[in-house]
Amino acid sequence: MPNLSSDLARLDPTGMYNWIKDFPRQIENAVAIGEKSGVKMNPRGIEHIVLTGLGGSAIGGDLLRSYLSNELAIPFLINRHYLLPKFVSKKTLVIVSSYSGNTEETISAYKDAVKRKARVLCITTGGTIGSTARKLKQPMISIPGGLSPRAALGYSFFPLLAVLAKNGFVKSKTREIREAIRVLDENNRTYSDPDSQENAPLNLARQWKGKLPVVYSPTDYLDAVNVRWRGQIAENAKQLCFGHVLPEMNHNELVGWNVLTELMKQMEVVFLRDRGTHPRVAVREELTKQITGKYAAHVTEVWSSGTSPLARMFSLIQFGDWVSYYLAILNDQDPTPVKVIDYLKGELAKV
Repeated sequence: MPNLSSDLARLDPTGMYNWIKDFPRQIENAVAIGEKSGVKMNPRGIEHIVLTGLGGSAIGGDLLRSYLSNELAIPFLINRHYLLPKFVSKKTLVIVSSYSGNTEETISAYKDAVKRKARVLCITTGGTIGSTARKLKQPMISIPGGLSPRAALGYSFFPLLAVLAKNGFVKSKTREIREAIRVLDENNRTYSDPDSQENAPLNLARQWKGKLPVVYSPTDYLDAVNVRWRGQIAENAKQLCFGHVLPEMNHNELVGWNVLTELMKQMEVVFLRDRGTHPRVAVREELTKQITGKYAAHVTEVWSSGTSPLARMFSLIQFGDWVSYYLAILNDQDPTPVKVIDYLKGELAKV
């Protein structure tokens, strides 16, 4: 077996390893930023929340929407476009999320929000969005720079959670946050050790090398976690990854496990499991495992850890982040650069 530790040093000069390992500390910092931000807003008169952003800046919104879906009394939508939905008005809280502050689509949506006189909250490291927020004297959460947006998930999620709780949109999450940090620290003892035979994310990455991963999960709390897994595999490991959620997958995609038998032999299926899943969906997961297992190379389960929904969500996110990192190393890839995205942005700038 190759010396993985030496490969880490060679292929990861930017330090994605440390960003993933230090994520619990990022959560602590992010919560403090949100609590000390001084952002004040009255929930009265706000009828919907729209977070507009792309990529690593939007996934925090996806997770927040999913996590708060059973508590928020108003709709919470994610917008990944140049324009906002037609219903956005002065009764809408628009959260403008861009790590760099220079995301083309998000700047456009920000202008649209201002035009419609929506209530705006920006979260960014600076850039055009930061300067515009200061100019217009709109509320802004300033977060630290120097990371890849996807590695700054804590900064795109927890300050917003803290602000929403502090302003009465949701209840305080202090206890759940503490548990999540404890669970992630505990998991890291094994997950961060490339020499450990008990390192489950590394073992799954080895199983996935040269294969096509497919991620299935329940909708409850884990729909956005599923998106995070797929995005991390694509950006970090530079490898395609597909997925779907149950029960919806049982009404369409399941039928596709039929004709392409040779291709399906190269597919690695993982089910993200959680004890809080609706009991009927849990039954569907077991049956779907049996069906896909007839065709796929392997079918694997990854169970969440922790007690609270927040800890369970982020335990699965952490697992997927480590899988994507180790798969990048096994693929002989630097996990940090996203050269094709940089190329695309450069070409768009010419038009």
